Order: sequence, then C-alpha cells, then structure tokens
Amino acid sequence: MWLSGARLVLPDRVLTEGSLRLEGERIAEVREGFVPSGMDLRGFTVVPGLVDLHGDSLERELEPRPGVRLPLELALPSWELRQLAAGITTVYATVAFWEGAGGVREPDQGLRLAQELWGLRSALHVDLRIHARYEVSRPQGEPAVREALRKGWVHLLSFMDHTPGQGQFHDLETYVRYMARHHGRPEAEVYDEVKRLSTRATWEGLEALAAEALAKSIPLASHDDDTPDRVALMARLGVTVSEFPVRLEAAKEAKVRGMTVVMGAPNALRGGSHHGNLSALDALREGLLDALATDYLPEAALRAPFRLAAQGLLDLPLALALVTRRPALAVGLADRGALAPGLRADLVVLKESPFSVLGAFVAGKPVFVGGELAHALA
Repeated sequence: MWLSGARLVLPDRVLTEGSLRLEGERIAEVREGFVPSGMDLRGFTVVPGLVDLHGDSLERELEPRPGVRLPLELALPSWELRQLAAGITTVYATVAFWEGAGGVREPDQGLRLAQELWGLRSALHVDLRIHARYEVSRPQGEPAVREALRKGWVHLLSFMDHTPGQGQFHDLETYVRYMARHHGRPEAEVYDEVKRLSTRATWEGLEALAAEALAKSIPLASHDDDTPDRVALMARLGVTVSEFPVRLEAAKEAKVRGMTVVMGAPNALRGGSHHGNLSALDALREGLLDALATDYLPEAALRAPFRLAAQGLLDLPLALALVTRRPALAVGLADRGALAPGLRADLVVLKESPFSVLGAFVAGKPVFVGGELAHALA
C-alpha cells in the first residue's frame, strides 16, 4: 500500500511531497514525489509514531476524582483513544509502587494493575508497555515490584525518591501541600503519614532489585535527579535513563555518564517546569536534552517538537526525534521511531494548521482515523 504525496518528516530531511510504501508491518520504501496509485495524502504531514517512555495519564482515567476508582476495562478504551489522538503509538504506561500514596499508586494496587494491563494489552492497537515506578523512600513496596518483575509484567523500571527536602520537593511543606491537593486529603493526614512511613530502601535492596531487572534485560531509569552524586549512585545501579532531572548540574552529570536525559514535553511546550525545576529549553540549549516524555499531558508530545522547530531551536527532524527515534533507542526498541525502510510502520497523519492528528497507523494498520483522513481512506 502506498501513502502518497504527503509532507514526510524523515530522519535527516523533510520531503515537501513524498510517498511511503507499506508491506505488512513494515515500511518497504520511501520515495520522493507523488505515486498515483496510492492513498492520496496531499496536504497532510506524515511523521513517525511517537514513543512515550513516561505516561501518567492512565492514572487519571482510572481515578478521575479522589476516591473514585473505575474498572480498567472501562477506563482503558478512552485512554487508548487519547494516546492515538495525540500521535502516540508506543506508550510506557506508568504503574507506581508507592506505599502510602493512596489509590492506584499503592503497591498492592500497582501489582493488580500491572497484571490486568498485561492481560489486556494484546487487545489494544497501541503498543502498551509497563513502566514500573518504585518509590525508594517507601521500601514497603519492594515485594510487589519483585513480584511484577518475576511475572514478566515490567518493561521499564525506574527509581523515584519523593523524600521531602530533595528532588522534586525542596521541603516538607511543599511535599505535604502537593500530596494533599493531588489526592484530596487533609494536610495533617499527609504529614502524619510521612512521619510514620518514610524510611529508606537499603543499598543492598536497591542493588538486588536492579540486578534482577537487568538480568531480564529490563532497562533502568532514575527520576527527578537533583545532584551529581545522586546521578552517580544511579549509574552504579546500572541506570541508563535519567528522567526529569530537576537541576542543570544533575543533567550534566547524567550526560557525562552516557545516560539518556528525558525531560517533560509539557515543560518544553510551556517553556518551563510547573514546579520551578530545570527547564527543558535550558537543557536543550546546553546540549543535554535527548528525549521528551508526555509526563501528565499526552497532547504535548507531538506539539512540543513542532513548537521547538518553529522557534528555531531545532530543525524539525531533530525535534521529532526527541519523541520518536531517540526514546525508542533508549529502551532498546531499534525497530521503530523513524520513516525508513525496514522499520515498523508506526505512522501519524496530521494537519499542521490548524494543528490536529487525523490518523495513526500501528504496524502498518490504520487504527485511528478521523476528520479529513476518513475521506482519503474512503
């Protein structure tokens, strides 16, 4: 099947008018110009499907209000449509193991969610993978993480540390206010819980958990790195991805150590962190930014690269690589993330003005079609 006449964003250049030939699940050929026998996509832009290493949006689908938990089979279809409508074809949905966080982030709930996702993922169009997030300040969650690893339900494991006074939360008061607001709980209750539950995972425990993941070829990430020393500690565990470093010196250390530095796409789109931490744009200007992840807003992932290109900070192929090829390579998915022969035909069809995603192909099949693209397919 030919997709003909679209503006194609290739790894090294943009074709004003180009065509793609799909064979089965793969891209078979890329050709400049219009192929008359193909699906006419003139006036549209085609880019690779996005690879998101950190997406928290499923949590909000499952818990649209504090204390309200929806069944996964009810929340998952609308969540999947949101991913595809944002251009995301491979998503590492986050599953937290965080004792005392409440709701879906509790370790027992995280384990149950991982099991349910594993059972349902084959029925989805999007390539759903599980990003297990272990809160090291609450080691009570470690047994559940180990169980998920042993069951084979984890594709990416990250270590996060929300201990007040470091990382994302500079002091206890900031942490308490945020958690109370986020979970709809009284501040006094959150404060008492912090005092009761906060301990520290032992180095031996973290090392054993990391070794177990690496033995299964599961990549490791760190979260909210704030100092070079913390980055060095994570590197000793075998961590290769530093997501959302909160200070410039931490990002620099991660880069020196060969880690993939991932920042938030909403951060890049907004021009700064909503917590006042490191700006994705500053990381980019310093040559430290390797990839962007959706964090809490799927729709930011595709818009951010186009915004960076429009601002003259990167050319469009390099900007799009931040959400396609580079995150894919960071976790060993060398089969996707670019419009190139031999790679998976994960594609997004969009209009640039007004900006909108009109369709998505996953492994060569059109799985999301809307607006004007529906007429092209008719």
